[in-house]
Amino acid sequence: MRVSADRELCIQAGNCVMVAGEVFDQDDDGIVVVLVDEVPEDEKDHAREAVKLCPATALAIVED
Repeated sequence: MRVSADRELCIQAGNCVMVAGEVFDQDDDGIVVVLVDEVPEDEKDHAREAVKLCPATALAIVED
């Protein structure tokens, strides 16, 4: 499983980082950064929750 982030849609809410800090971070401007190419097995539920909670719908799950 992978995740994608549309940095143009990101509104810097930070929900993704709070829910899945091993998968997402924010740059100096507060815009989402995806930290991993492939989401680790133990982080998949957190990544899915982060995608669901994103208020800007800037995140997406990419199933392989």
